[in-house]
Amino acid sequence: MKTTKNKTSEKKQLTGQDGEKLKVLFVDGLKDIYWAEKNLAKALSKLAKSATSEDLKSAFDLHKTQTEEHVATVEQVFEIIGEKAQVKKCAAMEGLIEEANEIIESTEKGTLVRDCGLIMAAQKVEHYEIASYGTLRNIARTLGYEEVATLLQQTLDQEGETDQILTTLAESYVNEQASVE
Repeated sequence: MKTTKNKTSEKKQLTGQDGEKLKVLFVDGLKDIYWAEKNLAKALSKLAKSATSEDLKSAFDLHKTQTEEHVATVEQVFEIIGEKAQVKKCAAMEGLIEEANEIIESTEKGTLVRDCGLIMAAQKVEHYEIASYGTLRNIARTLGYEEVATLLQQTLDQEGETDQILTTLAESYVNEQASVE
């Protein structure tokens, strides 16, 4: 039986122009998530004020604090790779924030139906962030930015924890109580 070497396990050392196009894509992704995090920090205050449940308000307040830390982490990543921290408008996050605003406008204040909608909107945001940070972490590894990959993994872990907190709130009482309002 013929065996072939698994090419994915080989780590190619990028030199010269090998990784330049990938680095451009990486920096573009950083600019995108930088805009997303900065704008999410503002939006989370509105989500917290709009939430009915104290648990959900607390979850949004905690995530706002974490999001402000994520902004600082992305700034640190730019510094490590020798790039100026710049934003690029993130159409995806802009749309997700607009969707959250539409939920606030279309649901009744003081209801768990609104909280259910806010959780849905927030989890869409978390899943976007998880996808973004996971991809950026993988590209950082490919480019040999191990310190950056570690920082991005820490942020990715926090995003996953936030997603789990939101799921727990939904499953523990919000969805059930919203169904009888």
